[in-house]
Amino acid sequence: QVQLVESGGGLVQAGGSLRLSCAASGVIFSVNTVNWYRQAPGKQRELVASITRGGSTNYADSVKGRFTISGDNAKTTVYLQMNSLKPEDTAVYYCNAQLLLNLLQKYDAWGQGTQVTVSS
Repeated sequence: QVQLVESGGGLVQAGGSLRLSCAASGVIFSVNTVNWYRQAPGKQRELVASITRGGSTNYADSVKGRFTISGDNAKTTVYLQMNSLKPEDTAVYYCNAQLLLNLLQKYDAWGQGTQVTVSS
């Protein structure tokens, strides 16, 4: 069974920083892509940042220049460094990993979410 465990959320003032972590455990052949999503109350879940096994990254326009996604070589641990936080960044942040359990079996794993609250 594959599990993703997020940590690092909390309450921070506007302009502050937080670093979220996402750790994958279980029998994993390889991790292809790891995404961070967020969902604010009353809003749809949105993709914030992605990183591929090869290290390519992509960001939502709203966080470019402020957030940085990174990970270890296997991408079994991935971080989201969030700087210059704004109240509109307040949301539950979810880690998602698209991975292979073996050469033939894909799996889409989700973490339980971690709350980020930015006060003005």
